[in-house]
Order: sequence, then C-alpha cells, then structure tokens
Amino acid sequence: MSKKSEFRPNDYVVYPAHGVGQILSIEKQSVAGLELELFVISFAKDKMTLRVPTNKAQDVGMRSLSSPDVVTKAMATLKGKARVKRAMWSRRAQEYEAKINSGDLIAIAEVVRDLHRNDEQREQSYSERQLYEAALDRLTRELAAVNDMDEVGALRAVDEILMSRAAA
Repeated sequence: MSKKSEFRPNDYVVYPAHGVGQILSIEKQSVAGLELELFVISFAKDKMTLRVPTNKAQDVGMRSLSSPDVVTKAMATLKGKARVKRAMWSRRAQEYEAKINSGDLIAIAEVVRDLHRNDEQREQSYSERQLYEAALDRLTRELAAVNDMDEVGALRAVDEILMSRAAA
C-alpha cells in the first residue's frame, strides 16, 4: 500500500535528522535497475537537498508539521522547570541528541528547556551549547512553519517564554 497522498510538493515536512524542509517535487529515478519514486526535499537554511524514497518516508520518521495543539504543548513544556538528571554528561548528551533527532517537537522542547541558561547561571560547555542551539533551531523552524511566521519571530516567542520562566 502506497502512502502517496500524505505528502505533496510544496508541503513542509519534518525529517527527524534535519528538521523542517519543504518538498520540492516527487520524481522517479532508476537506481540499480529499480524504478524508485523519491521525495525531493529542500532544507534551505542548510543549503541541502535530500531525496527520500516515498515508500521509506514513514520508516525514517518523516512527518507533517506538528498540529497547533502539539505546538501549544511544546511551548507549555518550555515553561516547566528544567529537569536535569544527575547522570554523567556523556549519558545525558546522548539522551538529548536522541530527543533532538527523534523529530518529536515536545521532546525537542524538553531539551531547550533543560539546557537553557539565563545570564545568572553558570556557563554552558561547548557541547551543551551545541545541543541547545540544535534543539532551539529545530523548535523555532517548526514553530515558524506551523504559525506561518519568520524564524526571528519564532525565536523571539521562545525567548520570551524562557525569560519569563527565569523571572518567575
């Protein structure tokens, strides 16, 4: 059974390992004698184009943009208190990385919440900063796409929530 109708050209989609992209087209290519149908997805910010076989899109976790409900839950997650486990950093870093690459917006919001530092808190390590920025980028890109706003506005909305939490 083919799930062709789920994604169409010009649709924004979330590819777990890369975040929000836009389907440019659906093309057929012959690979090793097999006729393959591929989604051609552009990740403009990364200047990258990805070709995903249409029959593998679900297996790799490609999905439509989150619903406004999920976005609301993700934003509410940001308001929560940071939950930092006392595990070794390498273990926590693996967990954060897995959440970011899951493509799950709420899990990504948890990483942003847990790794966010305000000015009074201690410095972040380089690897913490990298993970935080990756999660923040994924969150703001999807927020922007869902709410039809630019990424600067989405980042401002996320920052306001994080700053209001710090003030509380």
